[in-house]
Amino acid sequence: MKRFWIFLLLLGLSACSAKPRCSEHPSEKCTRILFIGNSYTFANDLPGMFTELASSGKHLAETQSLAQGGWTLADHVNDKNTQPTIQSVKWDYVILQEQSEIPAFEQSRAVSMYPAARTLVRMIEENGEAPIFFMTWGYRDGDKQYGYNDYDSMQNQLVVGYLTIARELGVPVAPAGYAWWRTRKQDPEIELWQSDGSHPNKNGTFLSACVFYAAIFRESPEGLVYTAQIPGKTAQALQSIAAGTVLDDPEEWNLR
Repeated sequence: MKRFWIFLLLLGLSACSAKPRCSEHPSEKCTRILFIGNSYTFANDLPGMFTELASSGKHLAETQSLAQGGWTLADHVNDKNTQPTIQSVKWDYVILQEQSEIPAFEQSRAVSMYPAARTLVRMIEENGEAPIFFMTWGYRDGDKQYGYNDYDSMQNQLVVGYLTIARELGVPVAPAGYAWWRTRKQDPEIELWQSDGSHPNKNGTFLSACVFYAAIFRESPEGLVYTAQIPGKTAQALQSIAAGTVLDDPEEWNLR
């Protein structure tokens, strides 16, 4: 992941926001969501894609993100902008996305991810907001330098890493990474990664956005008109997999 940091820092924004739709429609119910993460969040503008999906499903949503290339949750804990942004408005949900490798390693998550997650969750809940963990995906070919020789072995540990802290804190999970795993099994011809084998292409981001749609609104994204210009058959498959992942076994992810 480190070899991408310089490039990604040129692309990342510490605080980017979609159009402030809530303030423009004060009489309507509006869902405010803050995404905290890194390049996995800002690649292909996941928050913006989610907002368009929400609109397609007749939900008004406003999103903002704190995302820097390569950042960890610990980086966000130490950043001066994090707490003021969490407290700036009453967010309905605050999404927490860890760096791509850390959750897959027991020592790294114990030393870095879990203490930071506890701090951020406490910060979010003290402001009366609901945290959600953004479970990410493994590298397409695994992480061989650290002993994960294929995608499945890395993904399995990412699931363990996120679910362990989620269960401890009673925080729901948006299982994007698990939806990627299901896509690999059910529709292996659908490519989800960019050429680096790490970051999401548009398919991957759309799948993640559909997972968030199902997790937040408790509705299936199947049949929504907005597809991020992804061809119909592929978009339909991704919508269906996201719905099945989140809604078929909600107790696995909705841990409260």
